[in-house]
Amino acid sequence: MVNHQIIGDHNTTLSIDDLAALHETLHEQRLFRQEQLQQIAGPATPRTDALLDRQAASQIEVRVKLAASARMVLADVEAALKRMSDGRYGACHLCRKPIARERLMIVPQARYCARCQQVREAGR
Repeated sequence: MVNHQIIGDHNTTLSIDDLAALHETLHEQRLFRQEQLQQIAGPATPRTDALLDRQAASQIEVRVKLAASARMVLADVEAALKRMSDGRYGACHLCRKPIARERLMIVPQARYCARCQQVREAGR
């Protein structure tokens, strides 16, 4: 169940319609990532010679990296859905201020406002 509170000021306000649209987008992203992980985990085609073995090894490496990325995004999406159901969606995890509406419309699973995200990335 989505908590339908209005969060923030005119730049950050999420309407009930915004929350519903974001909720739907997050659900679609969850399904896409789950399907992607199923496809990545599917059987590899059999290989016979050395060149094909090297190609298969590089394909496995790509599949492992894709799967890791898909799992990471899926975890972020599920965490955002949980924050929605808990009524904590839209607040920055660091400064606790509302995340800009525009940012959430682009990255609905965002945990941080743009400023805090920049600080985190600069610290890496």
